[in-house]
Amino acid sequence: MIKSIFVGHGAPTIIWEENAFTDFLKSYPKTIAKPKGIIIFSAHWESPVQLIGSSQNYEMIYDFYGFPNELYKTTYPVTGDIGLAHEIQSTLKDNHIPSKLDSNRGIDHGAWTMLKLLYPEADIPVVTMSVNTELSPLEQYKIGQSLGKLKDENYLIICSGGIVHNLRDIKFNAKNIDGWASEFNNWITDKVQNWDLDAIFDYQHSAPNARLAVPRNEHFLNLLIALGTRTAKEKPKLLKSIFQHGNLSLDLWEFE
Repeated sequence: MIKSIFVGHGAPTIIWEENAFTDFLKSYPKTIAKPKGIIIFSAHWESPVQLIGSSQNYEMIYDFYGFPNELYKTTYPVTGDIGLAHEIQSTLKDNHIPSKLDSNRGIDHGAWTMLKLLYPEADIPVVTMSVNTELSPLEQYKIGQSLGKLKDENYLIICSGGIVHNLRDIKFNAKNIDGWASEFNNWITDKVQNWDLDAIFDYQHSAPNARLAVPRNEHFLNLLIALGTRTAKEKPKLLKSIFQHGNLSLDLWEFE
């Protein structure tokens, strides 16, 4: 069985950065068996129903502005897995979760940046997954729960987003971490490690500085999906956590 992960993807330039987080990402695949395939949820693909990427060859999506020209030339020539896409849809249907296949969607930076750091050779088939921001925390959790069994088939589930993600408040090259950001992240860490799902599902009311840390939920909800993929009693592991630009969190959680 391969463990599932939640990963904070930060800015698109993360593929060039050299820090403790990117170093860890690059080395992480050496600690696990090579996956048969990868299922990746991206915070940058929003949809009102769960969409499943069923492209055989993904076109690159450069869904960002104002970055160096070289970034828009980045490629990640990964192939899809239509068979796995159908298996995912069947599994979701068995759990009464509506979904549709999407053969036109390319691969956005919420997915390809993390995949490029983890598996730069692009030699593992990938199925991309959208996120639905209108679902409740429990419904997000159930999506992950329904797919958790695929870990037994050696599929790696990656939920790519961000726990503290407020782009309006980031401070480029800041040396200190904003107190409100670390408070929220520490609260989430405590609740995840102690498996307090009630508190996590009610984070908007229970967590300190929730409105600042999560002004929109599209990045945070991938943590909720990742929580659902846990299939064993072993505690979730926070393998690496750093902050950039004053309050942008980069976290790597692992779920048995």
